[in-house]
Amino acid sequence: MKTRIIRRVALAFSIMWCLALAGVVYAQAPAAAAPEPAAAAQAPAAAPVPITDADIKNAPTPKPEEKTAGDPGGTITGNPADIPVGDMKKGLTIQDVVGAVGQNIVATNFVWTLVTGFLVMFMQAGFAIVETGLARAKNANHTMMMNFMVYGVGMLAYWLIGFAIQMGGVAPNSNLGGLAPLNHEFTMHVFGKDWGLFGTQGVMLGGHTYDVGVMVMFLFQMVFMDTALTIVTGTAAERWKYSAFVISSFIMGAFTYPIYGTTGRGAAAGSRRSAAATASATATPTSPDPASCTQWAASPRSRWLSSSGRASASSRAPASPMRFLATTS
Repeated sequence: MKTRIIRRVALAFSIMWCLALAGVVYAQAPAAAAPEPAAAAQAPAAAPVPITDADIKNAPTPKPEEKTAGDPGGTITGNPADIPVGDMKKGLTIQDVVGAVGQNIVATNFVWTLVTGFLVMFMQAGFAIVETGLARAKNANHTMMMNFMVYGVGMLAYWLIGFAIQMGGVAPNSNLGGLAPLNHEFTMHVFGKDWGLFGTQGVMLGGHTYDVGVMVMFLFQMVFMDTALTIVTGTAAERWKYSAFVISSFIMGAFTYPIYGTTGRGAAAGSRRSAAATASATATPTSPDPASCTQWAASPRSRWLSSSGRASASSRAPASPMRFLATTS
């Protein structure tokens, strides 16, 4: 009986081994080469036809009675008639269309940057409630007042000098119109590389930094700065005087937070900015032809991407902690 069972087990193992060996041999066998398809006759590609100003002017627009009837599907809302015309005598041109596309892209980025900044601003209310709830009743008024005033004190310090230290050399930025006024940073050349230490543009948002893109960036960075300062008010709640809170918040908003933010970029910021400046200085300005304008309008991202799909060197922004939409290698 035992001999019969052993034979059956041995037979089963032998069958399994043969099947496994056959599978391995089949898996290692080279696949049969697929028959090569017959080479199709390559028809010559048609030459692209550039869009002219006449084509733009002849673009169909909805009639007044169609708009009066309502547009529940949104099919006629937003049409060539809604594009601002630069010169009423010339009418709608390609330059007007291209300009509207670029402005819409930057305007969309402005809106989302401000929305996210407002959401971060609401963190202040959460910090105030948490810190006051964790404090004793006799210190609730003091803790709540610090959470209110940290915005005023921190924003004042950041507006005076902090924003310039942190973001004064952030340009170029491809998402908010370039931020060209924020174009200078104090650097130190060490080990063959430029190390960015602090920015120099944007003090009190005056002069050429009185720019709409700079203001959007200021609000976005300011709410993060003030949120960081609010963490300190909760840490030191019930442990310091109001005057110490004011002095500490002013110093952190003017120097501590901005210096940390700007020194986080390292050597990449200075070298990348130098390369962008060199390319910009040696470039020869040319006037766009209608074909290039058409391609620009059809594919706005082509301005920012190279042939390999990566951001071009002139559009990359330096890497920095909490720096909005920075594109780094």
